[in-house]
Amino acid sequence: MSGTTTAAALRRRAAGAGANRWVVLVVLCVSLLLVAVDATVLHVAVPAVTEDLRPGAVELLWIVDAYPLVCASLLILFGTLGDRVGRRRVLLLGYALFGLASGLAALADSAPVLIAARALLGVGGAMIMPATLSLLRQVFPDRRERAFAIGIWSAVAAVGAAVGPLLGGFLLEHFWWGSVFLINIPLMLVSLPVGRILLPESKGDGTGPWDVTGALMAAAGLFAVVLGVKRLGGESAGGLWTALSLAVGAALLAAFVRRQRRRAHPLVDLRMFARPAFSTSVGCIVLAMLALVGLELIAAQYLQLVLGLSPLETGLRLLPLTFAAMAAGLAGARLLRRFGPRRMVFSGFCLTAAAVLLLTPMGGQDNRVLLLSGFVLLGFGLETTLFGAYESMLSEAPPQQAGGAAAIGETSYQLGAGIGIALLGSVMNAAYAPGLKEVPGVPASESSAARHSLGEAYEVAAQLGGPAGAALRDAARHAFVHGLHVTLLASAVLLLLGAVMALRLPRTMQCEPAPAGETTPAEAASDGPARTPAEVADVPAPREAAESRVSV
Repeated sequence: MSGTTTAAALRRRAAGAGANRWVVLVVLCVSLLLVAVDATVLHVAVPAVTEDLRPGAVELLWIVDAYPLVCASLLILFGTLGDRVGRRRVLLLGYALFGLASGLAALADSAPVLIAARALLGVGGAMIMPATLSLLRQVFPDRRERAFAIGIWSAVAAVGAAVGPLLGGFLLEHFWWGSVFLINIPLMLVSLPVGRILLPESKGDGTGPWDVTGALMAAAGLFAVVLGVKRLGGESAGGLWTALSLAVGAALLAAFVRRQRRRAHPLVDLRMFARPAFSTSVGCIVLAMLALVGLELIAAQYLQLVLGLSPLETGLRLLPLTFAAMAAGLAGARLLRRFGPRRMVFSGFCLTAAAVLLLTPMGGQDNRVLLLSGFVLLGFGLETTLFGAYESMLSEAPPQQAGGAAAIGETSYQLGAGIGIALLGSVMNAAYAPGLKEVPGVPASESSAARHSLGEAYEVAAQLGGPAGAALRDAARHAFVHGLHVTLLASAVLLLLGAVMALRLPRTMQCEPAPAGETTPAEAASDGPARTPAEVADVPAPREAAESRVSV
């Protein structure tokens, strides 16, 4: 016992050389917080951006969606670059680019400029996010400490998405919409020197060529697929360009998979997906983030445009979700040890689906108790799901593929956020638009413009004025509430699908036994229960165990 304890202490000392590992955790969490906040901080500012820049319907979608889409597309590219040149170096470069892009977004005077700035923010985010998890694994070799650190890390990820609307609402109450980006600059100016001093540098083994072509193929395929999903919810659903976009995206992603399988040194080792727990965890992360970000965008529009709340009031209404997520993240390590990943993730999905169904009675009148209860359950359920899924994914990845696993996890996170906005937004638009086809006293051209969004419907109603304007405004509100109900039901179905997927996860988090005379870091720090005879029967031969051993 004393030998393994001493070994664990030596590993902690070596991993966190030059800085206390808990201080490093704070720096990494601040980095992740900035990236996560930027994914949602613009949501409450959409009405102000629409009024100032007058973007078209497609431009408005890309203003919101460009950041998570670009970030998700480039995570694998920059994750592998960090393995080559140093993860801390890429992280610091990401800080600098993030700050520059934030200044460009804050001063944007047209929709194309803002879209370009959001895309550059996505590039900076893609440089920052993979480094946070891979560095966290390095500075926390002890299993129990790492489980607690991952709980804080995943809580920050969920909290960042929830804090975005609150922070955006506060800034919009006092400044113009560009201030939601301007706040990134002083934070990045502080993060650059602090990160350079405190964060340890780490690299991969650097073997094999860097497959830039494969990364670009994945990015282009992802763009095409999400574009097709967006069009499915519009008037062009079923059109030639929609089918072509989906087909091209699917073909590019399929070609990327074939390329990775044939390469001796792939960007992503697809053999990890052959492990049921790993592939299931990735799917759970996508579904959890899909529900969180997509529902949050729609909820922010509902609170502002239907209930008439200010941006700051909207952010405050979403605050209970933040506190619930923080509580779940801090309790995550203990819950995981007690219940195991299968029951934890399954329960998290079921609790989130129950929260979504609880919110379906939302209508034109404000129901504070209903919203409070729904948001608390939503935050706790989603964070419970994310924690269990991340822990299971990292545990299933072989130690030599830790960097690739981190990039896959981050890609899943951002991919779920980007597709969540596109998919649930498409469902919302498909259910909202038919309610405005024929409004008494409203010309066909105005009715067609009002079908794009509730904000545009209000603008058209204001221009019409009189009884026709009042009728259009009332019809638009009813259509939006109907669309909200349909979207909530669709989200609940997806969450229940995630609960079914979670049944493929292992019941407990345990490491496979090492060959004779060898002790893994996880085993040295773990005091988990003994394996049952059935589990022992599944243990591979010593050589296979050495190749597939996981570090929890």
